Amino acid sequence: MRNKALTLLFCMAVPALAFADPTVPGGNGQTWPPLPFSAAPGAVATQPLDAVALDSSGLLTPRQTGFPRNLWGAGQAQIISRMITDAPANELPALHNLVMNLLLAEAMPPASSDADGTLFFARVDKLVALGALDQAQALLDVARAQGPEAFRRQFDIALLQGTETRACGVMNASPQLSPGYPARIYCLARAGEWSAAATTLHGAEAIGVIPQAQGALIARFLDPDLFEGEPSLPPPPRPTSLDWRMFEAIGEPLPTYTLPLAFAHAELRDTAGWKSQLDAAERLAQANVLDANHLMGFYTRQRPAASGGVWDRVAAVQRLDAAVQAGDVRAVAQALPLAWSQMQGAELEVPFARIFAEPLAGMALMGDAASTAFRLALLAGIYEDGPMPLSPRTAQDRFLAALAMGDPRTAHSVDGLSRAIAAGFAPDAVPDDTRELLDQGRRGEVILLAVDRISRGVAGDLRGVTEGIAALSALGMDMAARRVGVQLMILDRRG
Repeated sequence: MRNKALTLLFCMAVPALAFADPTVPGGNGQTWPPLPFSAAPGAVATQPLDAVALDSSGLLTPRQTGFPRNLWGAGQAQIISRMITDAPANELPALHNLVMNLLLAEAMPPASSDADGTLFFARVDKLVALGALDQAQALLDVARAQGPEAFRRQFDIALLQGTETRACGVMNASPQLSPGYPARIYCLARAGEWSAAATTLHGAEAIGVIPQAQGALIARFLDPDLFEGEPSLPPPPRPTSLDWRMFEAIGEPLPTYTLPLAFAHAELRDTAGWKSQLDAAERLAQANVLDANHLMGFYTRQRPAASGGVWDRVAAVQRLDAAVQAGDVRAVAQALPLAWSQMQGAELEVPFARIFAEPLAGMALMGDAASTAFRLALLAGIYEDGPMPLSPRTAQDRFLAALAMGDPRTAHSVDGLSRAIAAGFAPDAVPDDTRELLDQGRRGEVILLAVDRISRGVAGDLRGVTEGIAALSALGMDMAARRVGVQLMILDRRG
């Protein structure tokens, strides 16, 4: 009966997570002492990582990013890695895109690439922290990263995406890659090696390398029938991806809304309720890692059966969508202000713009609806491929139009933030430390420094806004500077 129950538990396939957060969740780099006995196959030879090849690897070419191949110049790998780790996350979509391009850029390694692949793994870890699991795995793949440090990250990503069967196969064939005994036990069990898994657990507990709480979780995972009728286990304060997967397997799934961003992907599966899917989709879209059309798919899945919170947003978006589909200008004018207000409250303005800006730009809207459509067009970047599709109606809109077209100094500033943005486009606005980095060819660090300063500007540091935009302009990244300025003005994340 016991073996039948355990076999049934693992025959239930875990659905892949749709899409896909130093945490690398579950990764801690811990060294595990040997057991006095072993359930492992024999040793498999590995080769050391080629740090130079790793640090130069990327998914985006210089032509795609617009960055030079010598992106890091004379920079120090350790310093750059710390800057990447500390880079603000998801403050503005435009800043998020800058950081993502840096993390995925194919470029010459910095002058001081070390033997440990420090910069490469900092990039992977940041992608995971941002919730960009597909990109993190693709970067590991394109670099052909091998060895325990690479596999530890691959294993965590696999657990979060629901693709651990293949990762466990690799670990079972090469146990020296294991991130630790819990992972080893888990993969032995998934392979049907129940006795070996139990023996490994008891041995690890005997020498004190598995915390008591985690040992209790693993024991339930290996033989849930023994604990039938007992109280649920208390959730760990910082569950790893492996903890989360085992809690799910024993029928006690942990809520994801308090966990790192990557865990939210689990709630997008069809096994989750619509409310859970909506909450997770909004959280991922706020962080700029869920496509706007994917979010729209969740909003329009069915009619809301309740009111308040996310249900009001669903109803407002559905009402606007129906009016747009019908081409009913009057209905659009009535539905747009409420839908825009709802999306502002959830900080989902940019996904909203990407969905509706283009059809709205072709409608003869008037008044407040026309002003909202104008701002949506700016947020969606419609102006980047042609003339301004809509006319500005207010002083602030005229400033935004001038900013979007490349020279905000041709329009009157309307407040302190607009003055700070306009000042950043002046030739003499580049701070001395930025010029020094540019002189050393350390352009990647200039971008990270600009992101940090603009993020401080989001919190009210207007000098940071000016200096950050000036840095982007000095790099020749005028379009990125304009997008940042537009989003700072329209989204207004201050305070």
